[in-house]
Amino acid sequence: MKLLVPVKRVIDYNVKARVKADGSGVDLANVKMSMNPFDEIAVEEAIRLKEAGKAEEVIAVSIGVKQAQETLRTALAMGADRAILVVAADDAATDIEPLAVAKILAAVAKAEGAELVIAGKQAIDNDMNATGQMLAALLGWGQATFASKLELDGGKVRVTREVDGGLQTIEVALPAVVTADLRLNEPRYASLPNIMKAKKKPLEEKTPGDYGVDVAPRLEIVSTREPEGRKAGIKVGSVDELVGKLKEAGVI
Repeated sequence: MKLLVPVKRVIDYNVKARVKADGSGVDLANVKMSMNPFDEIAVEEAIRLKEAGKAEEVIAVSIGVKQAQETLRTALAMGADRAILVVAADDAATDIEPLAVAKILAAVAKAEGAELVIAGKQAIDNDMNATGQMLAALLGWGQATFASKLELDGGKVRVTREVDGGLQTIEVALPAVVTADLRLNEPRYASLPNIMKAKKKPLEEKTPGDYGVDVAPRLEIVSTREPEGRKAGIKVGSVDELVGKLKEAGVI
């Protein structure tokens, strides 16, 4: 079985994002970039499945700028077998929309003969949470989102999902798309020997045109702004005063 894992290059989660002075977007100049944390979890899960003998090959895929090679090398150092980079933008500030990403991933999955796609549930830069669902729809495959546990059993994948009411366990027939949630696993750190080995692993470059996909944007970002600062709290001297303040705020 081949496993396909999409990974995205995003601002490192430890970095505080800053908005450009003109409000046209997020300032990416001299900012540390890394693999999307949810994608890192997806890579780890795919590698564990291979180590357990449930899969023969793990293929990492990234769609974006050439610098995403670094992100793919991280996936290879973790244990992925090979990587595909679809160069779809020249500027790191250009974010490829979920539908275009899903179309490219669908074409890659078909070309590679993948039976299971494990993706992060969302990217921390735009929080769209849409690519996995769109990919499943385009392929006509079953899907299981927000996975906190994953088990392969013959031709089915059993997934425990995190839902508002708690946990839900479902079975999906392969081929399928699964999106990883935070508690699915704890990603490993790539060792220095594996980092060196990753430099020799295959990394193929493609373009959206190779898969017949148009990545022209359908959405326009009108403006970007930082969230307003939180107002300072106040102290009250009694329950009656607390109730009065809550009424003033429209809470009760």
